[in-house]
Amino acid sequence: MLSPRLPPVPRLRIACLGQTLNTPRALPHSIPATVGRCGVRYVTTGGPGVLMRQRQTQVRGKKTTTVVKLDDLPQGLIAPLEPLAPEPRDEDEEPAYPTVVLQARRNMQKFDNCVLLTRVGGFYEIYLDQANEYGPLLNIKVAQRKTSAGPISMAGFPFFQLDRFLKILVQDLNRHVAIAEEFPNDPSERIRAGGLMHTRRVARIVTPGTLIDENFMDPYANNYIMAIHLPETSVSDDSTRQEAQQAIDTSQPANLAANQIGLAWLDLSTGNFFTQPTTLESLGSVLSRISPREIVLDKALELKEDHAISSILQEERYLVSYCPKGELKKLEEWIPMLEGKIPVKTAKKFTDNEVDAGCLLLHYVRGRLQGLSMKLQPPRRYENMEVMNIDKNSMRSLEIKQTIRDGVFKGSLLHTIRRTVTKSGARLLNDWLTFPSTSLEVINFRQELVARFIQDDDLGDAICTLLRRSHDSQRLVQRFALNRGDADDLLRLANTIKATEDIVTLLQAAIKSRPKKQDGNDKEEPEKDCLEEMIDRINLKQPLKLARAIRDAIDEEGLVQQHQLEDSETGEMIALAQEIVKAEGTDEDGLIIPKKAAPLAASIKAKKPITGPGSWREIYGEDNELWTMKPGASSPLTRLHAQLKTTKEEKEKLTETLRTRFNASSLTLRWSSGLGHICHVKGKDAKSLPSPEEADTDPSLSGMRTLAASKTTRTFHLPEWTTLGEHLDKLRVQIRAEEQRVFASLRSSVVLNLVRLRRNAAVLDELDVVTSFSRLAVEQNLVRPVLNTATGTTIIGGRHPTVESGLADQGRTFQKNDLILSSSNQKDSTGRIWLITGPNMAGKSTFLRQNALITILAQIGCYVPADYAELGMVDAIFSRVGSADNLFQDQSTFMVEMIETAAILRQASHRSFVIMDEVGRGTTPEDGTAVAFASLNHLVRVNKCRGLFATHFHGISDLVKEQGMRVEDGGPDGAIDMYCTDVEEDDRGGFVYVHKLRKGTNRQSHALKVAKLAGLPEQAIRVAQEVLAKSGHHY
Repeated sequence: MLSPRLPPVPRLRIACLGQTLNTPRALPHSIPATVGRCGVRYVTTGGPGVLMRQRQTQVRGKKTTTVVKLDDLPQGLIAPLEPLAPEPRDEDEEPAYPTVVLQARRNMQKFDNCVLLTRVGGFYEIYLDQANEYGPLLNIKVAQRKTSAGPISMAGFPFFQLDRFLKILVQDLNRHVAIAEEFPNDPSERIRAGGLMHTRRVARIVTPGTLIDENFMDPYANNYIMAIHLPETSVSDDSTRQEAQQAIDTSQPANLAANQIGLAWLDLSTGNFFTQPTTLESLGSVLSRISPREIVLDKALELKEDHAISSILQEERYLVSYCPKGELKKLEEWIPMLEGKIPVKTAKKFTDNEVDAGCLLLHYVRGRLQGLSMKLQPPRRYENMEVMNIDKNSMRSLEIKQTIRDGVFKGSLLHTIRRTVTKSGARLLNDWLTFPSTSLEVINFRQELVARFIQDDDLGDAICTLLRRSHDSQRLVQRFALNRGDADDLLRLANTIKATEDIVTLLQAAIKSRPKKQDGNDKEEPEKDCLEEMIDRINLKQPLKLARAIRDAIDEEGLVQQHQLEDSETGEMIALAQEIVKAEGTDEDGLIIPKKAAPLAASIKAKKPITGPGSWREIYGEDNELWTMKPGASSPLTRLHAQLKTTKEEKEKLTETLRTRFNASSLTLRWSSGLGHICHVKGKDAKSLPSPEEADTDPSLSGMRTLAASKTTRTFHLPEWTTLGEHLDKLRVQIRAEEQRVFASLRSSVVLNLVRLRRNAAVLDELDVVTSFSRLAVEQNLVRPVLNTATGTTIIGGRHPTVESGLADQGRTFQKNDLILSSSNQKDSTGRIWLITGPNMAGKSTFLRQNALITILAQIGCYVPADYAELGMVDAIFSRVGSADNLFQDQSTFMVEMIETAAILRQASHRSFVIMDEVGRGTTPEDGTAVAFASLNHLVRVNKCRGLFATHFHGISDLVKEQGMRVEDGGPDGAIDMYCTDVEEDDRGGFVYVHKLRKGTNRQSHALKVAKLAGLPEQAIRVAQEVLAKSGHHY
């Protein structure tokens, strides 16, 4: 019997490219491992419950065929592979960006609170997310750059527009800007950096409070940065914080220890440095006078939004930066950053809060400068200075530095009186107006100077002319203290020193020409002339030597030519930008190009030199170097320039020799950045030169190597010129290095004379202010006030300085008014406080303000707008004028009014001058009358100060009479005089305001007359008249 035929066994045909190898843990023998060109492979096989990972290696070999039975293959399910664990990624691993972008990214991470500007050649660039954020704000195009790590965003602008964009970022947007500059790598660093030519690191961080010499700085105002130190209790104790906030909001007493804080502020552009202990209650007023551009607080306060001073800073919208406490802890550690030591007596007076504030401030500023040296003036304590206190409300309501309505400079008191001719003089006037003096000696000395220049107006005019030739010495000197001054700054400093010398000569001549007083008493020592005292404060011995050294060293003509070359290059770049915008851009793109650059670009387009004949590129050629220093600036420079001259003569001789040798009159010796020192021949002379083959065979032409040749030109190397050219290059490098050494020496001399130069500059600033006072006095018919230590005020024919100026522009005159306040309580004396009534629009508020302003002008040493003025010294001025709510603090108009009133009643002393207008008007007439009279009563019986009190609550006059507070009542409380303004009417219903004050009480406010003037509808006016008629009041 035949067996059934079995089905054929399936066969698997495998093609291999190599020979069989016996390997460990191999497949079954019927499945040989092979070696091929594919390298090492792993093959996974297995049966039920078995997982095998075979290693298979291939090398190139003979092609073979192997037959495998299917039954011999392992059967069963193939077990899944375990997922491979991802390769560990280093958290610090950076994307594969270009090196410049990687450097910028690291700087952005290091200075994460700053906008980073990275210098790349002739541009500053912004990268990544910052480019997307700030490109539109700066109105510059954001581009996408392809990189191996993907596209990145970038934006940039030319380097010469740095100040323009810094202004937008720092001044307009209040951002911190980190500027990364290019620093060349030396050969070893270049190797470590993978051949990178430059390293880009942050050289400075620019913030609103740390400006130094930027062009967009306000030259007429100080740029202060302030640090505020709060004691630990003010930060951590909630109850203490509530007490402090209560003191701020309601002027109520708080815990005295927690209420004390320390302030330190400085102007980095001038080196002025101040400290002051104060209280939370007074902080707002101090800030309004100093007007810091940036405030620094301890980093610990950043997360505490409800700390004690947050409401003040938020209300006035001050820019606040937070900084951790640094290593500075003691006053002695400030010394390396100061130009001199702090006097021992002064050092003992610093409070711990002041020292802590100063340490925080210096640590923050030093971090912004990124290693720049810093030399500040020794700190001055405002606690020790005799100055008048002007609170925040008075600064605003009296419009001392800006107007109330628009917040602009024009129309303010400072705008009205400023006649200074220098920028530093304008800043000093600003300081005097913010902090009037309370020292009779200081005020009288200033008045003497003003009087002297009024008597001798020619002297004042001559000094002003010389002052205009000087420069902003305070900021100029500070640049050198911060190691930033350049050669132009040195020349400006030399000009200023020369102007100072000429001013001293003028003053000395004026002293000699003044006739001596003939008082018949020759034994008494004559009184020292005020001009002589000014001269004694000027030290010119060393500064004059410095000025001579500067002029002997610096080549002014070379500097001028360098600036013209820079302007030419800038103009070329701007002209190119204009062409690109014209061809591809829009009108908005054209706004990026500065308007001031248009003439420069136009001159380049027309191919005309900016000044002088010839091309600046020719002037700046290798044989026409523009040096910063004169050859005689130092002995090495003299020697090097002599060698350079000799070498140039050798070059000329070599040129003639080679022209003769090659019979090529067009041969020139040049240098090219790509080819080095080359000989160049053009025209028909190129054909007369020996060919390269001839040069190789002729021993006299050994070393001659042709680089480029055409029908009309030939360029080749010649060892003679190469050697001589390298010597020329070496000399030029040595000259540049020696110029840098001379410049560094001059800059060091400036720093050594820092104290003298700053003191001389302070004298020039004072002369600028007092000469401006003299011109103002003549121009506006001002008089010299008499200051004394009494507590009375007498002003005859007083005028409002700002209002009078505005009326004069309209061809109108101002109504003069008298004010006589006496400290005596005798019946025949005048009152210490005037109670003023009268109609709206009749000038009550103007009268109040003008007398406060006259007091301020008198105590800064200025003449005043009056026919006669005699004033007792005032320690503080308080003003409660106008009305406004404070929605930010959830305070109504009446609440704001009461807070201001409370502050006055709590702080005014017997030497203070107070003006209060319309106290109590934000509530009912009954309540308002009660509050107003209570305030007046407090001023008379508790504060006992001088003051003016205007009101429409006529019942107050009756209360004053009932309480026996009129002058005619006598006694200790008889201190109030009553005055009023009025309205004159004619038979036809016309009226005119009488701004002249008269004694008495005016019980008519004439409000409907003002309503008519304002354009209230006639129907509304009639209704109001009917209401008044029914109540028995006259309208």
